[in-house]
Amino acid sequence: MATNFSSIPVIDYSLAADAATKPQLLAALRHAVTHVGFFYLAHHSVPPELVAAATAYCPRFFALPAAEKERIRMVHSPHFFGYSRFGAELTKGAVDQREQFDFGTHYPDVWVPGQPEHLRLWGPSQWPAESLLPGFRRSFEDYVQKCQELANDVLALVAEALGLPRDAFAHFFEENNQDRVKIVKYPAPTGDSTQGVGPHYDSGFLTLLLQASPHRGLQVQNVSGEWVDATPIPGTFVVNMGKAMETVTQGVAIATTHRVLSPEKDSTPRYSIPFFQIIKRGTVIGDEVLDMPVEILKIKETRGQIGSDAVNYAEYHTLPSGEVALIGRVKSHPDVAERHYPELFKKYFPDGLPSQGSAY
Repeated sequence: MATNFSSIPVIDYSLAADAATKPQLLAALRHAVTHVGFFYLAHHSVPPELVAAATAYCPRFFALPAAEKERIRMVHSPHFFGYSRFGAELTKGAVDQREQFDFGTHYPDVWVPGQPEHLRLWGPSQWPAESLLPGFRRSFEDYVQKCQELANDVLALVAEALGLPRDAFAHFFEENNQDRVKIVKYPAPTGDSTQGVGPHYDSGFLTLLLQASPHRGLQVQNVSGEWVDATPIPGTFVVNMGKAMETVTQGVAIATTHRVLSPEKDSTPRYSIPFFQIIKRGTVIGDEVLDMPVEILKIKETRGQIGSDAVNYAEYHTLPSGEVALIGRVKSHPDVAERHYPELFKKYFPDGLPSQGSAY
């Protein structure tokens, strides 16, 4: 049956713990993954006190002194971790009206010259001074560890929902994988543009999004090209599929276009904390397409096609995923590329440093 969803489904994660209710969860998950590409995850395993702490730290981080945010600006990190100023990126030619802080799960700086440059993407995060924001680093390290555990288990449930072995996706990740996280602030607009971030797909397998304020803003595009609100629901994560998931499942799971609108004028800022599963850097996703069960492939044949206003990740079919990620980050953050990846900078910016980056 073709789909044209008008709302985002809610899936109760606690149903997975009981053999009697797990089939109900898997059926709901199968529909969400193959027809919507997004769902709310309720009753999840990340402790509420960690969620509350992460939420409370968002406005405090962006209120840090300008000098401290400059000290940990992304330009200082070859791993593309750190603070990005407001309006530093474009999507589809328009300014993304947001500022953000990127960091990752723990990973040592082990890259040495002569190795492929995309292996340099993984490494230590930058952190604000403990004296200025006590407990921030420890709180987010604990929070992200629980997000990583949850994402891995949800991914295994997705595999089961698609008729695959529970560990079908495990080989796409390293044992000590570095996943990435952002803390994002979307202030109320001061001009005519309402683009918090323009239409796009996520690149990986799963994204867990904590909507860390009650503002509307996240929208998901349905078959007809209409934008459906993903209104914040307390106690949930918004989960979505990325292009890698879509590719390896032969298009059965769908990566759905989404965007973020700025809060209404004169509103308080909107905050969000997306967690991104990162693929093993040397994997060429196009070479790793899975054998899908016939009955699951029939879902793709009968559901209809998904409209899109976003770019895609065609490079996954020919390049290692780490190289795809590096190219995107170089384009998004040319100041980082100029300092740490000069040859790539010259390739993609032959006319010199632009005022803003744009991956798409």
